[in-house]
Amino acid sequence: MRRDSSPPEALRAFPPEGGRRWWPAQLRPRRLLAWPAPRPSVLARGRCALFILATAVGGVGTSAVAQKVPESCAPLYLTFDTGHMGVAPLIAEVLRRQDVRVTFFAANEGTKEGDGSLGKHWAPWWKARAAEGHEFASHTWQHAYWRADVAAAPGGEARFRIQPSAGPQAGQRMTWTARQYCEEIALAGDRLASITGKKPLPLFRAPGGKTSPKLLAAAEGCGWRHVGWAPAGFLGDELPSGEYPNDALLKKALRDIRGGDILMAHLGIWSRQDPWAPAVLEPLISGLKARGFCFKTLREHPQYQGWIAAHGG
Repeated sequence: MRRDSSPPEALRAFPPEGGRRWWPAQLRPRRLLAWPAPRPSVLARGRCALFILATAVGGVGTSAVAQKVPESCAPLYLTFDTGHMGVAPLIAEVLRRQDVRVTFFAANEGTKEGDGSLGKHWAPWWKARAAEGHEFASHTWQHAYWRADVAAAPGGEARFRIQPSAGPQAGQRMTWTARQYCEEIALAGDRLASITGKKPLPLFRAPGGKTSPKLLAAAEGCGWRHVGWAPAGFLGDELPSGEYPNDALLKKALRDIRGGDILMAHLGIWSRQDPWAPAVLEPLISGLKARGFCFKTLREHPQYQGWIAAHGG
């Protein structure tokens, strides 16, 4: 969930629509991974035809189709950050129906129930997701934004300007040491482990994706590697629905997403008038499957497998 007043970095990839293209070519960021785009072929068309046929035949549900995705499919890595949790039950239902496993990045953010997203009210929800085989990682305990590096004394510990957006210190700008930032990451991870019974991955996502090389080095020094998202994987659920309606976000995602992309959405956005998940999530997953994609968790991501194995994940 975003409560940050500054524009998120990913907004740069979504300028107001003023022409046929959403993303001017001269502004298009370099891709995070060099996976080739799926090419039309007899095999790909055959997979699509089988998917459509299977979903149309009585007695064959989408979950049964998902279990038969070929090993040669192009993988995608769907991730969710916490939010107000209002759409969390719907998201869980869609993931069950589609037989898709994802990675959740969790912070203890404010919710519509008044309890934190990692509080007692939502603890059974998280435990159920663990039983379904989903993975978990930290989003920092207080949804704490990095604002700037702070000059350290010669030979001293790295320091950072940090602004939480959840909890009793929300909105305050503070100076934290690298050790304090590591404790902030670990606190969310420890809470996830206690309510799910499953050890989280040694990964984290900084709120808003805002980091610096020093911050990333500090986090890795205490065993946490940062995970961002692909440019096309920014699914737009935190953008104003008046300017970025759900049908347009769906079309853009189906058009632009490529194999190997990490996708990112939220478990509820306070500011969006027309919620994204009820309208987009299931047709997005179905549409990507029809293009020959499959879904995996970050535990299976080749860029992070070595790190996870080396850090007890």
